[in-house]
Amino acid sequence: MGRVTDLAAFHALLTPEGQTLLAALRDYDPAQELAVASRLRREHPAELVTAAIGQARLRQRAVAKFGAEDAYRMYFTPNGVEQSTRATVGTYRAERFKDLGVRRVADLCGGIGGDALALARAGISVLAVDRDPLTAEVARANAGALGLAGLIEVRCADVTEIDTAPYDAVFVDPARRGGRGRIFDPEAYSPPLSWAIGAARTAPHAALKIAPGVPHEAVPQDAEAEWISDGGDVKEAVLWFGTRPGARRATLLPSGASLVGRGLPDPAVRAVGRHLYEPDGAVIRAHLVAEVAEELDGGLIDETIAYITADELRPTPYATAYEITDELPFNLKRLKALLREREVGHLTVKKRGSAVEPEELRRKVKPKGPNAATVFLTRVAGAPTMLIGRPVQP
Repeated sequence: MGRVTDLAAFHALLTPEGQTLLAALRDYDPAQELAVASRLRREHPAELVTAAIGQARLRQRAVAKFGAEDAYRMYFTPNGVEQSTRATVGTYRAERFKDLGVRRVADLCGGIGGDALALARAGISVLAVDRDPLTAEVARANAGALGLAGLIEVRCADVTEIDTAPYDAVFVDPARRGGRGRIFDPEAYSPPLSWAIGAARTAPHAALKIAPGVPHEAVPQDAEAEWISDGGDVKEAVLWFGTRPGARRATLLPSGASLVGRGLPDPAVRAVGRHLYEPDGAVIRAHLVAEVAEELDGGLIDETIAYITADELRPTPYATAYEITDELPFNLKRLKALLREREVGHLTVKKRGSAVEPEELRRKVKPKGPNAATVFLTRVAGAPTMLIGRPVQP
């Protein structure tokens, strides 16, 4: 119930009656869906009410990616909400294209148009291609709803049949989900990664969106690989062509801080100092922990663990700093006693290199009291260790 499943249902949403329904459902409570649907069906066709409620539900989910102002004007499919690029990431990528001097982009596998909208807002003309008729119609409606139809041409076609010669850049976002969920083999993407790389190499500039877990050895030598996080969560990886071949980059949003690798060797392991730094996930995925450690004059607590330790507190956008008060061998009894003694009731548990689950530990130590602390379950020089501390701002 409530899914936009065909073109007729979607087109009905674009009629004046459909628009009236969508406006009425903007702030509806999903918990009251049955009562709302029953009331609306007394005044409107049942099929239209079903489609409108489904669209209202998708818009509510899309607010997290697109913000309320855009999400409640846009249209979505279930896959479109799930797979579309977050607006902050799309805006950043569009600005990179703009800075490269790109004026026309062929957006292959354009989906509901999330990236095309960001590109158009940067003043770039876009051909958005998707082979699914409903998805293409949704993308076309989104371009119109946001006043960008003049810069976005939507074409329902197989991307492998598109002539990209008239465009000075190509963007490809292959489908990475199938009937059984997430696809991990890049050659099982739709279209396969090898095809997308071939298409990228035909244009002066190109960007291919891929899963952030891509092995570094799978990155072509003529590509720059960029890992992007937003609010501390790694969102995607991008292969850039026509920029810096072989470069590895970590970009953190919303700040826009961007770190490019210099090929440094792994940092040395050293004793835990006064401060512990937790690198952003994009830094870790891009294998740039050594660059951050050098910036902080720090070392690793263990050769296999991406925590940096240093005595001095220094500002960096690429890692979160903590002041360490205690270093203990892993022992739940000792931890419970220490937390009780310090009246710690607000406990943040972080783990790296430990099999213990944070929720399991929290249940066992039963924190209680007005104070806060962070415990790191990790390894120090190979030994299971608990580090206790608190976040600090340089």
